[in-house]
This record gives sequence, structure tokens and C-alpha cells, in this order.
Amino acid sequence: MSTVELTKDNFDEIVSGNDFVLIDFWAEWCGPCKQFSPVFQKSSEKHEDLVFAKVDTEAQPELAAAFQIQSIPTVMIVRENIAVFSQPGALPEEALEDVIGQARNLNMDEVRASVEEAQKEQQAGGE
Repeated sequence: MSTVELTKDNFDEIVSGNDFVLIDFWAEWCGPCKQFSPVFQKSSEKHEDLVFAKVDTEAQPELAAAFQIQSIPTVMIVRENIAVFSQPGALPEEALEDVIGQARNLNMDEVRASVEEAQKEQQAGGE
């Protein structure tokens, strides 16, 4: 599958409409981003069942701010509308493949339960 360009206009549709989305936050001026781009592209060709998306942080500052992106490139994996992985830095191919494998193997029922528990604790602490 080709890589999709994420914008504030299509973000919700793409992320909500797909169970597994890998997002590369990048910028044109970023050397490590340019080095990582072929790795991301190659992985997208291996995993045609997944959505690979890119966010140009210069063109989409609202998205970068919403996800508190501090440095680029940052790779994020969203499964079933839950961010299950986020890491700054250009990952080598083997590391990206490992992260994809780990994210595929997550039990999303357990992840959702963990997120709900954390939200309850946060609400209880704020009262």
C-alpha cells in the first residue's frame, strides 16, 4: 500500500477508519527524517494490510502539537484508535519490523482495559 499523507482534515477519517496505522511525523528540512523515509516506505510495501501515513509537521503543526511531538522523526502506531507506540528517532529497518510485530501481537482487549483503568485512576485523583 502506498503511504498516505495525513492532514488535520483527513486524520480522524483515516485513523478511525483503520485498525492499524503507522504514522511518521517528519519535516522536509530534517536529515534523519530523510534517512528514515526509505525504511518506512519499504516497510509499507511489506505490510500491505496496514496503513502507513506521514505527517509533515511543518504543514500540519496542529497535529504535531496534538500529539506533543517534540523531535522528529517520530514513529507512532495507532491500533483501534489507541496509540500503542510512540518513539522519536529514525528506527533501523529491523527495529521497525520488530515494533510492528509487537504491535500486531498486542491483545487489544487488555490494552483497552488498561487504558480504562488509567483513566479511572486519573479521574479519581482529580476529584
